[in-house]
Amino acid sequence: RLCFCWVSLWMLRSSLGRGLAFLGRREKSFISRTVTPVLGSTSRCLSSKIFRSEKVSRSVFPYAPPFAMPVRRYCEFHSLPPEKMRNIAIIAHVDHGKTTLVDKILSESGTLDAMSGERVMDSDNLEKERGITIMAKNTSIMWGGYQVNIVDTPGHSDFGGEVERILGMVDGVVLLVDVLEGPMTQTKFVLSKALNKELPAIVVLNKMDRDAASREKTESDIFDLFMELNAAEELLNYPTLYASGKAGWVVKDPDGPKKGMKDLLDTVIEHIPPPKVDRNDVFRMLVTTLDYDEHLGKLLVGRVQSGSVTAGDSIKALSYDNKLLEEATVAKVFSKNGLVNEIIPKGLAGDIVAVAGFNSNVSSTLCHPSVKEPIQADPIDPPVLSMTFGVNNSPLAGKEGKIFSALHIKERLDKETQRNVTITTSTQGDRTDEVVVSGRGELQLSILIENMRREGFELSVSPPQVILIPDDECEGRKLEPLEEVIIDVDNEYSGMVLDMMRMREAELQHMEQGAQKTRAVFHATSRSLIGLRSDIANATRGMAVFNHLFHSYVPYESGQLQIRKGVLVSMTDGQASSYALKSIESRGSLFIAPQAKVYEGMIVGENTKSGDIDVNPVKAKALTNFRAAGKDENYKLVPPRRMNLEEAIAYIQADELIEVTPQNIRLRKKTLDSGTRQRLAKKKS
Repeated sequence: RLCFCWVSLWMLRSSLGRGLAFLGRREKSFISRTVTPVLGSTSRCLSSKIFRSEKVSRSVFPYAPPFAMPVRRYCEFHSLPPEKMRNIAIIAHVDHGKTTLVDKILSESGTLDAMSGERVMDSDNLEKERGITIMAKNTSIMWGGYQVNIVDTPGHSDFGGEVERILGMVDGVVLLVDVLEGPMTQTKFVLSKALNKELPAIVVLNKMDRDAASREKTESDIFDLFMELNAAEELLNYPTLYASGKAGWVVKDPDGPKKGMKDLLDTVIEHIPPPKVDRNDVFRMLVTTLDYDEHLGKLLVGRVQSGSVTAGDSIKALSYDNKLLEEATVAKVFSKNGLVNEIIPKGLAGDIVAVAGFNSNVSSTLCHPSVKEPIQADPIDPPVLSMTFGVNNSPLAGKEGKIFSALHIKERLDKETQRNVTITTSTQGDRTDEVVVSGRGELQLSILIENMRREGFELSVSPPQVILIPDDECEGRKLEPLEEVIIDVDNEYSGMVLDMMRMREAELQHMEQGAQKTRAVFHATSRSLIGLRSDIANATRGMAVFNHLFHSYVPYESGQLQIRKGVLVSMTDGQASSYALKSIESRGSLFIAPQAKVYEGMIVGENTKSGDIDVNPVKAKALTNFRAAGKDENYKLVPPRRMNLEEAIAYIQADELIEVTPQNIRLRKKTLDSGTRQRLAKKKS
């Protein structure tokens, strides 16, 4: 009888599971009220967090309904009142420990376990490889009955537009400062943007386990920075905490016990105000970032400014200039729980949510059909550098990549501008095979090129050019950007750095020498800084820290800095031979190895003197009818100089291009034919 009852109960549960499969995820609350009393612990087990994967759920309960498989689980805590919400951004200079601090916060709140790894917020492959944050990302935790939404931001100056863009989503910032380095250039930039929006700040001195002796000086420098940026009086009363992100502690008293993140999270709840929103108004949301779901496609992420949004709502998207982009139905509403996008029944004002079902982009406004005006996004700083992306027309074109047409390149760049508002594109006159791409710096543009390269694109890239603006005070005169450069270097290399900056016509503003380190502050034009980062790193064996920040515009003075020497250019096509490279090696350093494919006009090395030289890298040893008594000579070559993408961008000059393919990065002349280049040079002279 007992077996018969058990089998009957199992068949009843299976039949019910099949029938409930048609109800979908939205009926979870209804099912939990009606099925749980019948099936008891079995139904509760189905919806528990133990079964987090579809594979486990199906193997244990083969007829479980969809809501029982939390591939996308329903999130329960994103329904708190605004008074129980806090939205913060963690801002800092590069390598001051933002992402590591977020890891420890997630672990302290119980969102992540110890086996999750390091820098979990850096999910992109390039972010993991380079150890930097490129895109701003948000997460959410619960602490003491409060929901804390956290935005991790990039620290590199080239990605400062990410910081400017997300400050509209938060109500306060955590300013992280390395206690040893003190406030740096990007610290000043991100803090100025936060103070302009009157966001309260919490100052955290990080890496206290390395050098706590410089704490007082760093605290004084931070206060001076607030005063320099004309912070409001109420914003000067910021709390200061002391931390070691790597060790996993943030405390109020540097001399007290050091354990956990409790002091930081408690200070966030006490010092950061809740969002000021009206949930009874109609729905409005400014799209700040984009996310992606493998089932639903593009997700539009932003903070709900007013009202609420539910799956099934019919809303519209407006552009920044009040043009109707699209009208559609909300497919799903997501919010973050740790690193996971979880479905929520309703996105409420004050919360950071992701909406599926739309194809709009950053800076657009999602709103109720009755709304007439879009939410105006805060203006961001304009780009300072531009590069020309074109079709690869070298003799090796189409042999290594999958995508190489001008139409596909333009579509990919248009897609990038929709996601990244700091990058703009334009065309050069009637040229349909070239697109001018403008951005914040070499690193930002090189990241874009590297992503396209990994996607299978073949393209040619011109050297970066500084964007000039007209002078309103003097007609016909152009202005170029001037930057403040801060270099921290060991004392033994300080003289070398000063010589390099003098060659680039930089003006020394301030110099401070300590026991081991020297800090020098310069003013230099943006075009003179192209390629300087890699040159300083090579000259100082990686012991220098180079940072720069836009300062002002100055009158443009024509002329080109002659820093690089000439190059060795191939005069024929074929495969490079050891015999030919051995003879070329005496004229300079090589960029290629034996058996490498070369073509006429390709740069194969650097000349030891100024001026370009045409060489033949494919010449083979002449054969004779005589047989040597011994073995042929073994040619020992110096290993070639391999350039990465950033170094190649900084190396080439105005008459040269970079050929980018998924397999190789080659340097070449714009005009491949040697005779044509010589005629153009004579005509120009």
